[in-house]
Amino acid sequence: MPDQQLVLKEYITKSNETLLYVGKPNLELLDDLASTPGDVWHSALDQGFKDCFQEIKYQTAVYWWFLNDFEGREVCVNWRINIHAFVVRKSVWEVFKDSIFIYENLLVSGLDFGFNLLRYQGGIPLYIKDLFPNVRQTNVEISTSDRYLFYLKNFKRHHSYYMLLRKGVFRFFKELNALNKAKTKIRTGGTLQTFVSLRALKPLSGSPSVSLVIPTMKRQAFTELLLQDHNAQTCLIKEAVIVDATPESERDDKYYQQENFKFDIKVKWQTTKGSCRARNEAIAMCTGDYIIFADDDIRILPDFVENHLRFLQTYQAEAANGLDIMASHQAQDLTDLKQRLDDLGEERWKGGVSQSFSNANSIVKHNLVEQLAGNDINFDGGYGEDSDFGLRILKAGGVLLHNPFSPNLHLKPPQGGYRFWGQQAKIIGKQRKTQPWELDNPVKFVKPVPSPTITYGILKHFNKDQIKEWRHKHFFIYLFKNDKKALPLRLLKLPYKQLQFTKSLQYAKRLIALGPRYQ
Repeated sequence: MPDQQLVLKEYITKSNETLLYVGKPNLELLDDLASTPGDVWHSALDQGFKDCFQEIKYQTAVYWWFLNDFEGREVCVNWRINIHAFVVRKSVWEVFKDSIFIYENLLVSGLDFGFNLLRYQGGIPLYIKDLFPNVRQTNVEISTSDRYLFYLKNFKRHHSYYMLLRKGVFRFFKELNALNKAKTKIRTGGTLQTFVSLRALKPLSGSPSVSLVIPTMKRQAFTELLLQDHNAQTCLIKEAVIVDATPESERDDKYYQQENFKFDIKVKWQTTKGSCRARNEAIAMCTGDYIIFADDDIRILPDFVENHLRFLQTYQAEAANGLDIMASHQAQDLTDLKQRLDDLGEERWKGGVSQSFSNANSIVKHNLVEQLAGNDINFDGGYGEDSDFGLRILKAGGVLLHNPFSPNLHLKPPQGGYRFWGQQAKIIGKQRKTQPWELDNPVKFVKPVPSPTITYGILKHFNKDQIKEWRHKHFFIYLFKNDKKALPLRLLKLPYKQLQFTKSLQYAKRLIALGPRYQ
């Protein structure tokens, strides 16, 4: 289906960039939009597209933040583009337009464009309230054939077969016919392996101040290495706020000495329990315009802080994740980081909206952190607080970007860190130390799996139908993804696995009833 069905008009901005548009946008907004992080802008949430095409849940389950649209915001990241009403940078449209016009319903081409741009191609689609009139489309429904065509084009083929099974026996032949029809239109799957070009970083403007937050436990030597890396920065931080849970008997006074650093050192010896509480205690001590969140076991290059600031200023964004490179062993250093970056080559330079959030390497405007009230301490003792914080940034209308200009080397030493407490979750019986998420109901003989805090995050952000699909997929993967020879044994274990999952849900539901907590 050729794109000639669309009438794209040109708009030249004051900065001499060409934007293309379809429909009737408010042209007075376009110059300002061109300076935002976006590559595409639309108002489709007000035109009948909200939460459409929920069938992508058969591939993403609850493992993709953007399954649901974010509500009640003037601006937010959103991939559900109305093909009849959008604005796009001409440089972006010319690269990606030829891969989307394959569907019976032209509206699906818009969804395909936004989905690929956001998930695979490092682009930034944004919903802008009142950019276009609220004229609702009459047919946003996706035919069965187009649905399978979307799956075959964008996902590995086994996801189409999984969706076929999940649609049930009464729809099987109709779904199978649609799948076979879609196969005749596309011979190979896979997405276009092209990324939206990153913008050249602008020189640093002004003198923004930065606070560094490091929660740590039994890793004073590793924390000191990171602080020394900050001593060598081209743009010095204002202060390092360290919340250290190392037991008093194991502390060494030679670390964290103010005279060894070019910035303020603030140390709080943690008496509460959990990394979320630690970060919140550190946030309360921060005075910078921006907060960099760091793990205690990373190493950074001298332009790390400067590139984080320049990146946010260039894109006019409030938050970003840096590039996290896992070390081969804990003794690696910055020479190894440079080599790893060289080995990545062009793969390193994919930007766009971040698909995850990591407290190991991230930067967020201080006022946005305060707006979010920090980390939800219901996650203490488990996992998932990073993802929750990142998703809350997006739900607040922030644009969370991936910044490949500020990499770190993640050493991951086998000892120390907050996993010291979390490891107790693996123990059953009298030797187990109660975790915060257990509240007044300690785990006894059945260890909940997945981690109840992971389940809590899923219950917190997704609806019942999506959670039900997550459970189906969880056990489908357990049964069939691994060695087929072990399938009979896994079938025997299935009732116990179901019990573990139910236990996880029970603990998570108690946390949901308690509500998010930040102190």
